[in-house]
Amino acid sequence: MEEMSVFPRISLKPEVSNYLKGVYLNKEVLAAVGHQEAECRFQKLLTCLSHPPSYTCVRVNTHLAPLEEIRHKLGEELKKQMCRSSEDVQVQIFPHPRIPDVLLLPVIGPRPVKQLSSELVVGAQCGNAVLRGAHVFAPGIIASPKYMKRGDVVSVFSDLEGKCTRAATSFEGKKVFVGNGVAQMDRSSIFCSDKPAKGIGVQMMEPLYQSPSFDGVLPSLAFLQNLPSVVVGHVLGPRPGERILDMCAAPGGKTCHIAALMGDQGEVVALERIRNKMDKIRQNAKLLHLHSIKAYCCNSIQAVSNDPAQETEGPPFAPESFDRVLLDAPCSGLGQRPTMANTWSLKEVCSYQPLQRKLFHAAVRLLKKGGVLVYSTCTVTLAENEEQVAWALDTFPCLSLQPQEPHIGAEGMLGAGLSPEQLRLLQRFSPELSWDQTETAAPQDCRADRDTIGFFIAKFLKN
Repeated sequence: MEEMSVFPRISLKPEVSNYLKGVYLNKEVLAAVGHQEAECRFQKLLTCLSHPPSYTCVRVNTHLAPLEEIRHKLGEELKKQMCRSSEDVQVQIFPHPRIPDVLLLPVIGPRPVKQLSSELVVGAQCGNAVLRGAHVFAPGIIASPKYMKRGDVVSVFSDLEGKCTRAATSFEGKKVFVGNGVAQMDRSSIFCSDKPAKGIGVQMMEPLYQSPSFDGVLPSLAFLQNLPSVVVGHVLGPRPGERILDMCAAPGGKTCHIAALMGDQGEVVALERIRNKMDKIRQNAKLLHLHSIKAYCCNSIQAVSNDPAQETEGPPFAPESFDRVLLDAPCSGLGQRPTMANTWSLKEVCSYQPLQRKLFHAAVRLLKKGGVLVYSTCTVTLAENEEQVAWALDTFPCLSLQPQEPHIGAEGMLGAGLSPEQLRLLQRFSPELSWDQTETAAPQDCRADRDTIGFFIAKFLKN
């Protein structure tokens, strides 16, 4: 385990850490695997959450071009990128053996990169993005050397607790090294100009984790998406000509995937509460040449009309007017990787369950009889995942759990009183289960399937 971990475990508020520990060491789990194994899984979870997954997953738009053609074009584009970099790195691109529109790129790291005396500090979110292949954009820079000029080589550090003062010249708080890069701006144009600085502030030349930057690479053919998020679209199983609802759709990755899987035939209604996020969905649909997507600014809790004869084009919609519904619910996001630190209180972490249930009520009402509802989150708690499934099966007798295809994650987690058969029908991506297996122990695709973000999927049929 030590060899793979270069960062400290994720930093959480003690109350949140204790809460999560209670989840992972619940009575059902302890009875099944024992205290030592349960404790070990929990510690591995805290460690793997602060590290990036070992693969970059690219969803390709196979409705515009065949996979192999896109794979070849992507290889050419990334070769050009590597030529501009100071390092000689071969880019490997593999098709996923079971998911026909996914390409996998191994992430190389952690690598032996030497820290320099010139230190630049970025915000935690910016630091997380660098670990997944991004350059440093100017708004993410918090501190830099006093006399930094464009062209200077600097070591980039991520501020773990958000305690660094903006425009500082040094920082002694909790920080982690994420790699070396070349400044693309002088210090004065980052901190002293009238307008907020834009564009790339530091071009990463020696990142601790090497994975390609996808900024502007094949924008209409390749889309960066976490593997479990792509699996969701396939599990939903959209068919040409259907009417499908994506209830919490921003930024639109899953919406666009659904439309592509339908061959852009039918209608995909995307709802998003925040207007500029809804505009982003429309931009993505346009970029990917998808015409079947209709995006509306709407709180999905209020998306059902009380009038069964409702005929308007946009929300609210008549009950039972969709063939399939995706509820990729707002959640505590505790499965996201890499996350070095999470400053949320326990109250914030626990605030999502009631909201998810309100959305669930609307989803069931909007779904036709015989229709499919897929519920997903990018978190690891029981309250937002398996407990919601137990609640839904209890609250809506018309719902039954369905097998998922593809099923490449683990089964559901013990602790919510579900039967072994029900747990097998759920799909929980649990990176902690295989965290300490060495790089060579498992075949390529198995490692990519296991070393993902934490994620949950349940599929229901409305009888």
